[in-house]
Amino acid sequence: MFENIQTRIEGAIKRIRGQAKITEDNIGDALQEVRDALLDADVNFHVAKQFIDSVREKALGQEVQGKITPGQLIVKIIYDEMVTLMGSTRSAIAMSAQAPTIIMVAGLQGSGKTTFCGKLAKNLKKQGKQPLLVAGDIYRPAAVEQLKVLAQQITIPVYAQEGKNPVELAKEAIDYAKRYARDVVIIDTAGRLSIDEEMMQEAENIKNTVKPHEILFVCDSMTGQDAVNTAKAFNDRLAFNGVVLTKMDGDTRGGAALSIRAVVQKPIKFISTGEKLDNLEAFYPDRIASRILGMGDILTLVERAQSEFDEDQAKKLEQKILKNEFNLDDFLEQIQQMKKMGSLRDLLGMLPGMDKALRNVQVDEKALGRVEAIIHSMTKQERKQPKIINGSRRKRIAMGSGTSIQDVNRMLKQFEDMQKMMKQLTKGGGKMNALKNMMGQAGISPAGMMQQPGRFRR
Repeated sequence: MFENIQTRIEGAIKRIRGQAKITEDNIGDALQEVRDALLDADVNFHVAKQFIDSVREKALGQEVQGKITPGQLIVKIIYDEMVTLMGSTRSAIAMSAQAPTIIMVAGLQGSGKTTFCGKLAKNLKKQGKQPLLVAGDIYRPAAVEQLKVLAQQITIPVYAQEGKNPVELAKEAIDYAKRYARDVVIIDTAGRLSIDEEMMQEAENIKNTVKPHEILFVCDSMTGQDAVNTAKAFNDRLAFNGVVLTKMDGDTRGGAALSIRAVVQKPIKFISTGEKLDNLEAFYPDRIASRILGMGDILTLVERAQSEFDEDQAKKLEQKILKNEFNLDDFLEQIQQMKKMGSLRDLLGMLPGMDKALRNVQVDEKALGRVEAIIHSMTKQERKQPKIINGSRRKRIAMGSGTSIQDVNRMLKQFEDMQKMMKQLTKGGGKMNALKNMMGQAGISPAGMMQQPGRFRR
């Protein structure tokens, strides 16, 4: 995420190393490069210009004091300006005091709008809400079916009626929600491949009829400046409350994230970082600025861990560790928990400094799957008592998992290391320690997940 702009800004900062005071002479070329980096990232021209002007104004004349370098000072100023540009603080969904809260979701076809509706419903369900999904996109082939499939995965009802126009459908869905105590209504609306009057008028009619408490505009972050232009057109007609950026996991530039709020004056509320229903994050400007500048995002990483690691399971695991009963079944469970947190490249990129280390490196996303395959190829007795796994057993396990004997040996060594780590963990405790240490086990370490000769190759 944001690899291109990150690399360019790093190069710009190197230009002012060794200076005692920041002046126009020693900052001019650096800021020009930052400006070019923003434009290459498809940041709106006027936004880029205002950003550079603000950084220049705050930087000029600053004395470099103590152990702080000019580069560090400029990074701090750029970071602060990025946070301000993207909205300073998180903007959450405004829930109505009187149920149901009505959320209308709009955007172009292909932006990930319908999938976002499913992700949002799951997110709200985790918070204790009782959402209802409304299949208002009646024109796109299979759109209604897609929403039903998503809803089935998270056990949430869908309101859909054949032969009803979207305005009538939305109105009836709200009555349904009131009757059946659904406290949030999420309305998926029709999109087009491009903006047209028919689509806009229908969205306007839905808005005027059901009077949603929140209107969220969904756009593909990878379209950069086009996303910003589309957002402006939708905002002019709907006056939406917030933006959702999808496909952020594939966005190496970051133009939409850096431009959209400044242009439409509406906050980014969520980002989508993958296709799974769990791949939805609340938008925190400070955390995104930190990722863009290669400083990681530990807070989001910890929050993911906290949402996926079950407290009761953790207590049972602790007891097993104290009794020296931690086995390969437990090891497998920890790996599966880690997989729920997201892609390995994404997780590693949240560690400070790792974005730089991962450039031009192929992260092996399948490594954990191979470890799982090795463990699944073992008998119950072998998983509970790994010490009985001799040479012939290792050969059988390797054949059964499609790996090599060396891979099996390596995995067993990782398990032994994790056993030792777990014993230490019970003394110091805490999810943060667990997360930090487990990232170094079972192929989750930076070295373990980067493809290297002879490592988990088939």
